[in-house]
Amino acid sequence: LCPCLVYGAYVFLPFDAPLLPTVSARLVYTLRCATFATFPIVLGMIVSGISRLCSSALEPFGELHREVEIHRTYVSQSIHLFILYFFNMAVLATYLPQELLKLIPLLTGLFAISRLIFWMSYAIGRSFRAFGFSMTFLPLLAMLLWNLYGMFVLEPENLLS
Repeated sequence: LCPCLVYGAYVFLPFDAPLLPTVSARLVYTLRCATFATFPIVLGMIVSGISRLCSSALEPFGELHREVEIHRTYVSQSIHLFILYFFNMAVLATYLPQELLKLIPLLTGLFAISRLIFWMSYAIGRSFRAFGFSMTFLPLLAMLLWNLYGMFVLEPENLLS
């Protein structure tokens, strides 16, 4: 489903990436796009704090209610996946040709939407969360494989420079 979504958005959405001739310009563009991927994490932090305040727990370090635990786990996992996503996206931006830089905001949107889907499905039940997690993890795995291919096959002479 993820390749179909990314390809459909790539073909049908009417925008192009700006001209980014240098690596530093590409990294700044990636950083700006990655800012939007933090939206589900910040929203999760806010909801987690509100649910913690409303949980009527007398012990602040005691056992958490299920509703509080869901949001806390979501935020923790999302932060870990965002770190992996951001570093892979930064490396990917240095290897992509100019005409494919439109993938950077599309993959950012896919990350944000898939984290929100994971959060909703995780709140429904633990058995439903695999779809949202796979929508986050599989594009991340594809980026990692492309980055390794780019480093070791396309440009092995620039591996450490």
